[in-house]
Amino acid sequence: MNITANGSSSWNCYSLINQVVQKYVPTVASGLIFVVSLIGNSLIVIIVFKTPTLKIPINFMIVNIAISDLLFPIFLFTLNLVEMQADPWLIGDSLHQTLCKIGLFLLTVSATVSIQSLILITVDRFGAVVMPIRGSPLIGRRLCLFFIVVTWIVAVAANSPYLFAFKFVEYPGETVLTCVIEKSSANYYIIANFIAFFYIPFVLLIILYAIILIKLKQHAHLGEQTANAAVMRSRRNRNVLKMTIVIVFVFFLCWIPYITKQTIFHFVPNSSIWSSRNFFLYDFLTSFMAAANCAVNPIICLIFSSNYRQGLKRLVTFCA
Repeated sequence: MNITANGSSSWNCYSLINQVVQKYVPTVASGLIFVVSLIGNSLIVIIVFKTPTLKIPINFMIVNIAISDLLFPIFLFTLNLVEMQADPWLIGDSLHQTLCKIGLFLLTVSATVSIQSLILITVDRFGAVVMPIRGSPLIGRRLCLFFIVVTWIVAVAANSPYLFAFKFVEYPGETVLTCVIEKSSANYYIIANFIAFFYIPFVLLIILYAIILIKLKQHAHLGEQTANAAVMRSRRNRNVLKMTIVIVFVFFLCWIPYITKQTIFHFVPNSSIWSSRNFFLYDFLTSFMAAANCAVNPIICLIFSSNYRQGLKRLVTFCA
């Protein structure tokens, strides 16, 4: 009898801890990402627009990523707060349903803008390395600004169905509301979205960077024999190239686990694994990694670019 009581007590304690963790840990984690991302990405935007030498197409694309990275943690944090604080009786409340739809819509818009900007950055580096004899960059300033506007238009248009596919639901035994897909027919759209804006760009970027690296090796070999302008220009581009490669690598490193999980979920939505106790931890870690990418990019820029570091020093000196 005592054993049964102790077992029941232990189970109730575990259940209580599990409920607290599910309710508060995601919100605290997204809040941390929100603060770091807000500070870091705001600094990147200010540094670029305060430094005349940084006002070039590739930095405008990095600013575009920074702006989209500001949206992601803001609405992720807001969505987690709503999920944590909402009471079950509010399940039909129009405000909460609206926040669910708009929140996830803007999260996907942010990610879509980022991946398109990474493609533009890679094309810019491709032109600088593979076609160095051009007198002007492959993507000029006006064309860059046009493409930046296009990334947002495409992202909004491609992800607009999310405004109709999501809603807050309450699962039995759960202490929080969850923003999920309302209609199973949306699975096909979401999978197509993953293919168009993640898997295809992933393959495309691998191919482009492979060509860039091969070309750089050829330039290095030529550099031993001649020091023409094209070779010297390619050498100056290498630091920028290193930064962009790391940004792309970290982006996919952060997002692959999450996208893989979501793809499997939409292919096999009724698997028992999604309701297992261990799935919460995996779901939290993959979501945290994807969101953390927003906070990492400014750090990468400051590590690999002396221009950004100098801009930060000038900004700190000015503010002091």
